[in-house]
Amino acid sequence: MAHSTPEQDGPTRPDGTAYEVVKSEEQWKDELGSGAYYVLRQGGTEPAFVGEYTDTKTPGVYRCRACGAELFRSDAKFDSHCGWPSFFSPLAQDSVTYLEDSSLGYVRTEVRCSRCGGHLGHVFEGEGYPTPTDLRYCINSISVTLEPDPPE
Repeated sequence: MAHSTPEQDGPTRPDGTAYEVVKSEEQWKDELGSGAYYVLRQGGTEPAFVGEYTDTKTPGVYRCRACGAELFRSDAKFDSHCGWPSFFSPLAQDSVTYLEDSSLGYVRTEVRCSRCGGHLGHVFEGEGYPTPTDLRYCINSISVTLEPDPPE
C-alpha cells in the first residue's frame, strides 16, 4: 500500500469504519496549529532531539494531542537514543491503528491514533532493545501530551 496521510484519508479507518472524532481539516488546522497539524494530519515528522517529551521521565499517561485519547503510559517509555520518545507497548492494543508505509522506499509500520486517525509515528521490531516486546514505538512528541500522575 502506498503511503497516505490522515488528511488524505479523511474520517475513515483503513477498514472503512468511521473514526470516533471527526473534524474538517480547517477545524484541525485551527485547533492544532501548524506544527502539530503537519505531523498529526499530514503525516510529517518533527526534527530529532527537539521534542518536548524525548527525555521526559515524568510518570503519567501520554494522550493524543488531537483528541485526548489515552495512548501510552510512561512505564512503557524507554531510552532508545533515537531522537524521539520511544515506547515498547501502547496502553491498549486498540488505542492505535497500524498502516503500511512505503514512502521512503522501504516498508515501515505507521502508527495512528485509533480515535481520530492522527499520525503518531512508526513502530519498529527486532532492533535488539532490552524491552519486554522487542518493539520500539517511535512517537513524535508533538503528536502527544503528557498527563502527569497525581501526586501521592
